[in-house]
Amino acid sequence: MASAAFEEIVEDFDFLDDWEERYRYVIEQGKALEPLPDALKVPATKVDGCASQVWLHPVIENGRFHFDGESDAMIVQGLIAVLRRLYNGLAVQEVLAVDARSEMERLGLNDHLSAQRSNGLRSMIERIRETAAAQTA
Repeated sequence: MASAAFEEIVEDFDFLDDWEERYRYVIEQGKALEPLPDALKVPATKVDGCASQVWLHPVIENGRFHFDGESDAMIVQGLIAVLRRLYNGLAVQEVLAVDARSEMERLGLNDHLSAQRSNGLRSMIERIRETAAAQTA
């Protein structure tokens, strides 16, 4: 179950011919994000398991999940943007129901990321799921 915003990315990817264009698209998505305030770049928001520096700041309001994030690597910043489109605005229970791995496979990202980037993506997804699970416990 993907959000309408994520479905837009899937459709855009279908129009892009090669992986160089798709990487540029992901990077552009990341560049469009607002920077995370320095005050939120703290150990509690840092995601371990990523080769680059990554911070995710989740907020749950009225039972809806939202997060902001930032990375010092352009492609990872783009992956944060993709994950925001996948998860932001969902009810907390819906976050847990999302099969992020299969949704990302729809984009073909799993086959085109380095092992380190794939591990980092898994770490970010795991952090999102842990945050949502803690809210439903």
